[in-house]
Amino acid sequence: MLAMGSEEWELYPSYIGSQVMEYRPISEDSDDDWNGEVAVSLDAVLPDDLLEKVLSFLPVASIIRSGSVCKRWHEIVHAQRQTWSKMVPQKPWYFMFTCSEEAVSGFAYDPSLRKWYGFDFPCIEKSNWSTSSSAGLVCLMDSENRRRIMVCNPITKDWKRLLDAPGGKTADYSALAFSVDRNSHKYTVAIARSNQVPTEYYQWEFTIHLYESVTGNWVTPFTGVLLGWRGGDECVICDGVLYYLVYSTGVLVNNNEHRHCLVMYDLAGRPNHTSLMSMAIPVPCALTCGRLMNLSERLVLVGGIGKQDRPGIIKGIGIWELHNKEWREVARMPHKFFQGFGEFDDVFASCGADDLIYIQSYGSPALLTFEINQKLWKWSVKSPVSKRFPLQLFTGFSFEPRLDIAS
Repeated sequence: MLAMGSEEWELYPSYIGSQVMEYRPISEDSDDDWNGEVAVSLDAVLPDDLLEKVLSFLPVASIIRSGSVCKRWHEIVHAQRQTWSKMVPQKPWYFMFTCSEEAVSGFAYDPSLRKWYGFDFPCIEKSNWSTSSSAGLVCLMDSENRRRIMVCNPITKDWKRLLDAPGGKTADYSALAFSVDRNSHKYTVAIARSNQVPTEYYQWEFTIHLYESVTGNWVTPFTGVLLGWRGGDECVICDGVLYYLVYSTGVLVNNNEHRHCLVMYDLAGRPNHTSLMSMAIPVPCALTCGRLMNLSERLVLVGGIGKQDRPGIIKGIGIWELHNKEWREVARMPHKFFQGFGEFDDVFASCGADDLIYIQSYGSPALLTFEINQKLWKWSVKSPVSKRFPLQLFTGFSFEPRLDIAS
């Protein structure tokens, strides 16, 4: 374990290729005085299923480390066993990295043990990928070639590339959403693309593309035109519905006009012809840097609350939950935490899963957590990432650590 400042952090143990220590039983010829009895390790008499059960109660980082105890433990930990699906629920981790043109590596924060781990994320080549996570898997879209889609398990390092998505090269805006069934492990990838209609500033073509892991193919169930609104880069799947933030293309007439709305599309029904804006829900206030997240099938919105005279500058950060097409405020970030980020404009990242929300300024490695059920704000342990120059940027995303699911 290394000491960095007043905080401690330790390197994340690689799940693949962990060092294996051979188990050596005590020899019967040992000179130790055991009154004629042979010392027997409890591990030697513990059946595999009971050992798996015991390990399943540990945090996932401890389970991975236990694979280095001996050859038998290594085989148990690394086997794709049903036991890991019955593990004690793990709080989502946060992967933080520095924006650069180099291969992506960074640090993952474990909120249960309040520790950071050095972490090499699989299959990401640059830091400008779009991400969406669900039930232990992370879906990634290349922000330059937006047809290139990957799905991976960051813990086991398992990953695969999907068939190229339609319409990536011509899209002005693309948003990625991902949903995994916890029981069957089947998943759905949704990409919402928005293109400006040539010579028509107020008209934007909106298209939804879906990939199902069962079929391994892409379909395009919806194409329509948005009048006075354009798409963006923020969408999420929650309880079988795709939610998407759209932006006004008109000039704000007054301070009460909302610049954002939420549109919905039923992925199960997949209507071909419907007016999305007829069912649109305005955001609760003048919003900036809005982020949608699925917290245990509850749709939550996190965003900066813009000033009346300067909506691009935020005076605070709010959290809302959607109930029957109406927003209910859950919490506002206390001013002492808001000040803790230092200079804070409209650029910050937020994401979450289960009951945990992460918030991070792009200009600082400081990481704030909010437990929505307990309404508890808390700083993470200080990140081992340090700011090397004034304009250095940081970002990240959350994912649930799981051993039992593959891409």
